[in-house]
Amino acid sequence: METHPRDPKSYAQRLEAHPYHQEKQQVLDTGEQLMVPVEVLRETNQAAWWKFLVSGAVAGAVSRTGTAPLDRAKVFMQVYASKTNIMNLLGGMRSMIQEGGIRSLWRGNGINVLKIAPEYAIKFSVFEQCKTSFCNQNTSQPFHERILASSLAVAISQTLINPMEVLKTRLMLRRTGQYKGLLDCAFQILEREGTRAFYRGYLPNMMGIVPYACTDLTVYESLRWVWLYLGFDAENPSGMVSLLSATLSSTCGQVASYPLTLVRTRMQAQDTVEGSNPTMRGVFGKILAQQGMPGLYRGVTPTLLKVLPAVGISYVVYEAMKSALGVAK
Repeated sequence: METHPRDPKSYAQRLEAHPYHQEKQQVLDTGEQLMVPVEVLRETNQAAWWKFLVSGAVAGAVSRTGTAPLDRAKVFMQVYASKTNIMNLLGGMRSMIQEGGIRSLWRGNGINVLKIAPEYAIKFSVFEQCKTSFCNQNTSQPFHERILASSLAVAISQTLINPMEVLKTRLMLRRTGQYKGLLDCAFQILEREGTRAFYRGYLPNMMGIVPYACTDLTVYESLRWVWLYLGFDAENPSGMVSLLSATLSSTCGQVASYPLTLVRTRMQAQDTVEGSNPTMRGVFGKILAQQGMPGLYRGVTPTLLKVLPAVGISYVVYEAMKSALGVAK
């Protein structure tokens, strides 16, 4: 651990001078958000971009498969938990196992893994376009530019893959024998509810981008000041301090946008829950009327519990894949 002069100006100078201040060192997958690694976006990196994308896609797939039971438990609690149906994590997992066996804990994981490739490619393309269009490469990017680039990448990717999100939610909540598979689920939704059903939950999904991105970047930058003030060496962007900062900031972002995430899931599961209201206002009103403010955070426990294993698995697999593909560190 290094010691540094505790003068606010010295911190600002060190942060501005450090190239890492321009781009957040992002973990690959927190279980909720799949993020393009910073090294993919650097023009000076000579490795083929596809190697980074393949490494990230494989890391995301392994990470999501490993944490799939917690992900399904989260969705199960978001949709079915209430004041009259008190459901904790263990109770939710017990109910799922009783209904469909151990294998049922991985329901919906196939589509969750399948959507990684388009989500990853879209975010990468948008980040590249934003960098070329309005981000100054010679100076540290202002906060608003990073918020804009991050929000645009998430918004465009989520717009295109929202139908897959709806399918994932329905498959996670399906009863044994309800659907024959992914295509059968899609056809049944299309036949009974029409094409608009594939964009249920779109509005709260888009609205949740802003609090997530703002909280994520704000916490991350605050933590960088804290680490530097405490004398930690910030010269190595791939160090444990950077990984911890990215994990904590992403987790805070998830918590900030969680009520909107909950409403999105309830809207996507409309056909699964009898008498549910498909409008965002209606879902908010129903949750508050039946469960109060705590109802907006139903299922947050498995969401937080899966962050560390998701980050750890994706980070290890990502580094292993880069090594296997011959990407120089």
